[in-house]
Amino acid sequence: MNRTEKLNQLKAQSRFTVLIVGAGINGIGTFRDLALQGVDVLIVDRADYSAGASAGSSHMAHGGIRYLENGEFRLVREALHERNLLIENAPHYVSPLRTTIPIFRYFSGLLNAPLKFLNLRNKPAERGAIVIKLGLMMYDWYTRDHRVTPTHRFYGRKASLARYPKMNPNIRFTATYYDGFIAVPERLALEVLMDGEREGGRAIALNYMSLVGAEGDNVQLRDELSGEVYTIQPQIVINAAGPWIDFANQAMKRPTHFIGGTKGSHLVLNHPQLREQLDGEIFFENQDGRIVLILPYFDRVMIGTTDIPIDNPDDARCTEEEIEYMLGMVRRVFPDITVTRDHIVYQFSGVRPLPASDADNPGQISRDHSIKTLEAGDGLAFPVLSLVGGKWTTFRAFSEQVTDEVLRRLGRERRVSTRNMAIGGGANYPKDETARNAWLEQVAEDSGIDPPRLRQLFDRYGTRAADIARHIAEDTDTPLTHHPAYSQREMAYLCQHEQVVHLDDLLLRRTMIAMHGDISGPLVAEVAEVAAGVLGWDEARKAEELERTLTILRQEHGLTEEQLALSPTL
Repeated sequence: MNRTEKLNQLKAQSRFTVLIVGAGINGIGTFRDLALQGVDVLIVDRADYSAGASAGSSHMAHGGIRYLENGEFRLVREALHERNLLIENAPHYVSPLRTTIPIFRYFSGLLNAPLKFLNLRNKPAERGAIVIKLGLMMYDWYTRDHRVTPTHRFYGRKASLARYPKMNPNIRFTATYYDGFIAVPERLALEVLMDGEREGGRAIALNYMSLVGAEGDNVQLRDELSGEVYTIQPQIVINAAGPWIDFANQAMKRPTHFIGGTKGSHLVLNHPQLREQLDGEIFFENQDGRIVLILPYFDRVMIGTTDIPIDNPDDARCTEEEIEYMLGMVRRVFPDITVTRDHIVYQFSGVRPLPASDADNPGQISRDHSIKTLEAGDGLAFPVLSLVGGKWTTFRAFSEQVTDEVLRRLGRERRVSTRNMAIGGGANYPKDETARNAWLEQVAEDSGIDPPRLRQLFDRYGTRAADIARHIAEDTDTPLTHHPAYSQREMAYLCQHEQVVHLDDLLLRRTMIAMHGDISGPLVAEVAEVAAGVLGWDEARKAEELERTLTILRQEHGLTEEQLALSPTL
């Protein structure tokens, strides 16, 4: 169904077994799982899918090695298991990530870890070789029965500098292990959601639909485009609003203080010299004890992240202080490589939906997930299940936990597991290069698309490239003038089939054009023209969408007026 058909469905069907508020990855994962169990479920988000906390990630599927010293062994074990499943179930977007830790000391941190575990210390202390070695041994042990990535290795100073000639010569060792790289988290979330809609005959997803009130057995939702209000009667509400959970509960007149979010910011750099030093992620401890990263992001470099308490997630922006912090941290590992603001092509911030805590150090707040339940009462006829915490890596396990709780309340049995279920373009994904070439040859023959172009689509969308290729082949197609790696009909397909509402949905989340630093004013205008033709925008709406997107790129992602200047011809 398209958006209009879904809205008509809401008018015809006001009763849903489950309403999910918030379409970040935890809400989306739960939506898919419930849909697969045959539950009629509606998921709404006041913005676009995966546009909040889920869009602010470090692009990693990881076990969280540093959580071990907090005593979160269950979380690390679960996260490593889920990391492996993501690599297997979404191979088009999640791949093994070689990760290297530069180590400057031998014994540092030996006492800090057990003291943290016993809650006798909360200040960071640099982790030395022995502590890191013990942590990586545990990492490997947890995945001994489901080995998807290689085990860790230690290298001495000479071998380390031979591999990384620009690395700080003061290192004693480097340790290498593997986690997972999520190339395009926003697309991965979208495909989980679309799988849920496709497989669940009574599952509906709507972006730009806000929760505005609740009373008795009614919940009021407002369409952010038209302003029209719809009244829904759910049996159960799942509050998956992430850092906005307390705000959503307040809108239902059930005030809570479940969330104590912290802001994390990242920069994307166009820096060939730094990029050529990276054969994988550099994951290290900055001088203030904060764990930070330098990540190869295609031909760019992503650096992050900060960890700053924040009261209102709507205020999350990358500040000047954070930029200085992140640029400065690179010097700890690569002191001879100069990184300046001129290298920044994109910046972004997100708020982690962490549980409220009185911890002095944000790094000590648990990254685990939990369900906080408000039973029916106090003016509401339905329970509200708030999903607190969680992270990208563990979304499937958290969604399974939430779904099982909903099924228990409904007196139903689970029909299917998502454990080994492929996601989107990971379905029927060719396992090796020979199988990949055979797949590409077959689709090229069926669609008539040139093999190099088809390979580009495959790298971008996995096996969903077959549908996009067929769509492209149905009419004359031309590359975008200002970004020839994309084409007019490819963009039209995304608008038509991937629930695009605003222009920024297309440039920031259906594609990674903006995050990759390829954005420009003329390109934004060119894509607006394509979207207008598909979505039926008139000149006024097209102008509004253009200005909206340029404003978001300036205010939230640090692009300059010079970068976004429109060509006089456009």
